[in-house]
Amino acid sequence: MSSNHPLDRAVWNALRSRQAPLAIREGGVVRFDPAYATFAAAGPDARPEDWAALAAATGRVALFEADAVVPQGLVEVDRIDCLQMVATSLSAGGQSVGFEVLHDADGPEMLALATLTQPGPFFSKTHRLGPFIGIRRRGVLVAMAGERMTLDGFSEVSGVCTHPDHRGHGYAGALMRAVGQRILDRGDTVFLHARIGHTATIAFYETLGFRPRITPSYVVMDVAS
Repeated sequence: MSSNHPLDRAVWNALRSRQAPLAIREGGVVRFDPAYATFAAAGPDARPEDWAALAAATGRVALFEADAVVPQGLVEVDRIDCLQMVATSLSAGGQSVGFEVLHDADGPEMLALATLTQPGPFFSKTHRLGPFIGIRRRGVLVAMAGERMTLDGFSEVSGVCTHPDHRGHGYAGALMRAVGQRILDRGDTVFLHARIGHTATIAFYETLGFRPRITPSYVVMDVAS
């Protein structure tokens, strides 16, 4: 796919710029360390055997871009069609909510919350991809949001989730505004991804100032048997 905008191939550009230290390479294919994310992307010189060798060595890999095509030698395990949204400013509003910066020691609790609520792919070290903040009630983490992919000029808000017993208090909006404003303050454009069909979620993101951009697919792949 011919792509001119950096976010058309966010994975490729992240792993070739700010998140290059997390890259694992096989020929013309690059992926995140699997403890952080499944995302992978191909360069112009990638061969099918590069994809197969990388998946065999590191486990399942996933494309995350528009017009994603499963390479020869791999099989599609799952596909989620998404909407990529961007914001250059955020709307005002929402109640003030006290939150705390989360640290590596909070990782197991963050993984447990993400596993319960399924905000998107989240692994043992996903919380290390960028700063996360969270809300606790009686010492228990009940909501969080943070950053995932980051590339020159752009950073992604991700991992946004609230425990089912604590929804309806405006936590998601408050945390997203805090994370998003931090990104804007350092000069980046904010982006995120939502599942196509989750109209209420997309509408909520629009109230924060996000606008639709492209429709990438998250395609999980494994080595063909």
